[in-house]
Amino acid sequence: MEEFQRIILVHYHEIGLKGRNRGVFEKRLQKNLEALLGAYPVVTIHRISGRLLVILREGTTLEVANQCTDAILGVPGVARASCGFKCDLDIEVMGRAACIALAEAEPFSSFKVSARRNHTVFPIDSMQMNRDIGEVLCERFPEKRVQMKGQDVTVGVEAVEGTAYVYARSVRGIGGLPVGSSGKVVCLLSSGIDSPVATWRMARRGAVPIGVHFSGRPQTSDASEYLVDDIAHVLERTGCIGRVYVVPFGDYQREISLSCPPSLRVILYRRLMFRVAEELARREGAGALVTGESLGQVASQTLDNIRATNDAVELPVLRPLIGSDKLEIIEAAQELGTFEISSMDAPDCCTLFMPRNPETHAKLEAVREAEAAFPVDEWVRALADAAEPHDYACPAYKPPKKRE
Repeated sequence: MEEFQRIILVHYHEIGLKGRNRGVFEKRLQKNLEALLGAYPVVTIHRISGRLLVILREGTTLEVANQCTDAILGVPGVARASCGFKCDLDIEVMGRAACIALAEAEPFSSFKVSARRNHTVFPIDSMQMNRDIGEVLCERFPEKRVQMKGQDVTVGVEAVEGTAYVYARSVRGIGGLPVGSSGKVVCLLSSGIDSPVATWRMARRGAVPIGVHFSGRPQTSDASEYLVDDIAHVLERTGCIGRVYVVPFGDYQREISLSCPPSLRVILYRRLMFRVAEELARREGAGALVTGESLGQVASQTLDNIRATNDAVELPVLRPLIGSDKLEIIEAAQELGTFEISSMDAPDCCTLFMPRNPETHAKLEAVREAEAAFPVDEWVRALADAAEPHDYACPAYKPPKKRE
């Protein structure tokens, strides 16, 4: 069988709409892919005519090429990845490459050819390329039928900058923007189902997420911290988290629970969490806080209580899941790969010293009055200083300079 060098064409959509800033987004995606594909036989990655070209080492097997393609699909900014071959800009050579690409797509019953000529230097236009390559494939696969709509396989043929790229496996990616193109955000990250999904959604919008996990330690075990670490390892596969701060929060919850009205405990816990997250965001140079809240899902997520917690901080608080129901969030967690981890039982600060009847419509004046009994500013500094950083593989993340 004739040997052609394997390649993966990385297509993007939203990046292509960025006008004069497009090059910045392309370079960010390129750097992310270069770092994240270190385990695969990648020779180089460079930009060609509105897409990125990943060139694989000669002799790379189909299995490895498909594994590399699958890894690319989960990287934010990737709209589609097409695994195929690089060959000379010659119609006969392109036809032979198309036969190999289509044979690797078995089993299938129907196919069509979709040719594209990016430069007019090649004398054969797209329509003629469709006919010529289609004729070769019909001869090679006489038992298969050509079908222009609803086909099993589309053979892509692209003539770009003096070279041809031919592929039959083309799979949709997650889209969005490359991580690192929208600044940093600090995400309140629990071991539950919601917050990992919210974190991932912010990464898909180009932000670099930094997690803050409030552990019930020392009032509870540190089990939730291990689950959050497992969740972070899932997110780091595609460069979607840079760091997680673990904050031992249990003693402060105990102090609040002993003195404040029981119905306001949860609100005061969350206000303190928000303040600590904001202080860590200031140290990291992050521009917003992120939570996994969904409107009305639990007592702390009513409009009145959201207002009461927002009041504690100046940074904007983003809630990517605010309009999602639990079933939608569970489905997203399953696709992300965090659902099974989040389904494990672990005591954490969310269940510590919970009141029997939490307030669902907190009055801001009453919340502020109850909070005034505590040395909140002192607590925020102490908790932020006690936060334990854990770093993960995120090409776009740069840790802050050490404080003097």
